[in-house]
Amino acid sequence: MSGGDVDIARTAALFADPARVRVLTALADGRALAASVLAVEAGLSAPGVSAHLAKLRAAGLVEVERSARHRFYRLRPDAVEILETLARFSPAWPVTSLRSGTRAQALRFARTCYDHLAGRLGVEVTAALVERGALGAADGVRGTARRPGDRLSQPLSEHPYAVGPAAAEVLAPLGLDLAAVDACRGRRPLLRFCLDWSEQRHHLAGALGAALAERFLERDWVTRRRPGHRALRLTPTGADALAELLGVRMA
Repeated sequence: MSGGDVDIARTAALFADPARVRVLTALADGRALAASVLAVEAGLSAPGVSAHLAKLRAAGLVEVERSARHRFYRLRPDAVEILETLARFSPAWPVTSLRSGTRAQALRFARTCYDHLAGRLGVEVTAALVERGALGAADGVRGTARRPGDRLSQPLSEHPYAVGPAAAEVLAPLGLDLAAVDACRGRRPLLRFCLDWSEQRHHLAGALGAALAERFLERDWVTRRRPGHRALRLTPTGADALAELLGVRMA
């Protein structure tokens, strides 16, 4: 502590509002999220979450990052430490409604991003393709972590990946003929990648990503939770297939 008195009560008051704590908790895993996403995860209105974010920013607990027209909010590491310390001394929160939480969790788990797979399922499948040599990273970075300069929730204008030496061998059991996908893609790039907004890692897009998502739906490895909704459900058949073919095990 620096010299002189400090107003601990003012800072502590920021953690005393249940709605604001839901915003803080949604950011506690280190993700940078847009206000609209935070509103869904915290079960708040857009004006409500904006008011809470303004107070948290004024107190220096939350940082903001701009990407295109959007703002993404991130909890400072020392604020995460405060939240974790308070959690150790706090009783469990009673569950009164699962609707908004369930919807947010479903979108984070698996969804479509335009016509390709996103969410935890999308990034895990992409990581498995890199790990098994279907995709290779030219920059020498292992895995699908965000690279410096990658813009949040945006397609990557440039990416470090290329078709790997084991691509045909890995993709064939998934029902994909790499040469056929490449021949039918037109002007669309075979490989493109997005920085997933919920997982903050890369997921596969482009013609290959679209073909992969189409095959998963055709084989009923994933199904839409309801018509017109982006959230996907991983079926037991799909879970078994991904575990066997890619080593991807999703809880």
